Amino acid sequence: MKNNYSKLKRTILVRSLLTSVLVAAVGYGILTFLVDGIFQDSFANLVVRILMKLGMEQWQAIEYYNRLFIYNKSIFVVGGFCILFLFYFYVSVGRLTKYLNDISDALEKTLNASDEPIVLVPELEPMAETLSTLKMKLKRREKQAAESEQRKNELVVYLAHDLKTPLTSVIAYLTMLDEQPDMSQEERAKYTHITLEKAIRLEELINEFFDITRFNLQNIVLDKERLNLSILLEQLADESYGMLSEKNMTCAVDVEERLMFQGDPDKLARVFDNLLRNAAAYGYEGTQILIQARGGNGRITIIFTNEGPQIPQKKLEMIFEKFYRVDDARSSRTGGAGLGLAIAKQIVELHGGTISAASDSRNTRFIVTLPSQEV
Repeated sequence: MKNNYSKLKRTILVRSLLTSVLVAAVGYGILTFLVDGIFQDSFANLVVRILMKLGMEQWQAIEYYNRLFIYNKSIFVVGGFCILFLFYFYVSVGRLTKYLNDISDALEKTLNASDEPIVLVPELEPMAETLSTLKMKLKRREKQAAESEQRKNELVVYLAHDLKTPLTSVIAYLTMLDEQPDMSQEERAKYTHITLEKAIRLEELINEFFDITRFNLQNIVLDKERLNLSILLEQLADESYGMLSEKNMTCAVDVEERLMFQGDPDKLARVFDNLLRNAAAYGYEGTQILIQARGGNGRITIIFTNEGPQIPQKKLEMIFEKFYRVDDARSSRTGGAGLGLAIAKQIVELHGGTISAASDSRNTRFIVTLPSQEV
């Protein structure tokens, strides 16, 4: 909705008209009374007397007066009206300059995050409302940026601490294997497997560090092509068997056939993989994750549903912010770096879609909506 500055327009119009009338009246008065009117003879006699006192004869003084004033009458008239025009311009622009100064002061308060309210003259009330809204948005973004930076710093500290555990285990088991060459094959295989698991966990934590250091959502570039979302989701579910088996979970797929879409398959696969991993991380053991996809009304809707604890509404509102993790536990074992959902949101929005989350006492759902390009 555009701001309505009709009051400002009326004020400027009225002031311009009044100033114009005043200048015209003053100009007419000067022309009538001083140039062509009753003061002309008095003024002429005064000038002649002054010149005679300076030593001129009367006829010389009259001739000098005629040459100086009468013959140059048009010049004096034009000069007088130029002075009146400058006065008119100064009066007209002076109020506009005051408006600009008021707006400049209000902008300074906005940019400096001052607690002073934005107050302008009634004519600039729409501008005051706009600047107040901008001020609130800037404060909110500044607060969000500070909270994000704090979460990132805390997460880096947590990850650094968590790196020690698998690294210490890897060194300990490798040292034991190196110092005990006569160890039985069964024990050697057991400790080798444990070492491998710890090394894999160490790799995951290091990858999270890389994600944090290179995190910049603006650098995501899409490489679009025509793809079948139905097949993409089914493949994702098939490949999730190993990950889900750790918690004795299963994945069911209920998707409409041939949901064709013009998008980046790798980026969208990352979105759906993040949603599936998130559902697995926070779902109850032994439960089922349901992936649904339907097309219609010019859009494609994909829903990931898992059975798990309810996510409070306040956390749902922040769940797609970078470095935010639903669980407040110090360990990053389940929550990761808190980048997956933030990146997923950016990828979906770059495709022209939306992503949201809903949670109740039984289920948590992540809903992705993409614009359908099929006729």
